[in-house]
Amino acid sequence: MPRVCAFTGKKTSSGMRRVYRGQKITKGGFGLKPTGITKRTFKPNLQKVTAVIDGRTVRVLASAKAIKTGLVEKPLKRKYGYTRQQKQANAG
Repeated sequence: MPRVCAFTGKKTSSGMRRVYRGQKITKGGFGLKPTGITKRTFKPNLQKVTAVIDGRTVRVLASAKAIKTGLVEKPLKRKYGYTRQQKQANAG
């Protein structure tokens, strides 16, 4: 399973890590010099969630932002909730 959010499409991205050395000019030095520039990865905050997708309950990876904003529709926890929904759907 790749590290990709099923709702927002967030995935692992790459960037650079910089380490600076020296004293700031304002503090009497010659300025900060970047000494170590290496590659790094930014990973999204993904959670395994059971979600309702196209009427089916599926376990997917969802980012924390997608869960907070309400993009993830979670299934009901109890069976009587389903029967109540089915009765309302049939009546209306």
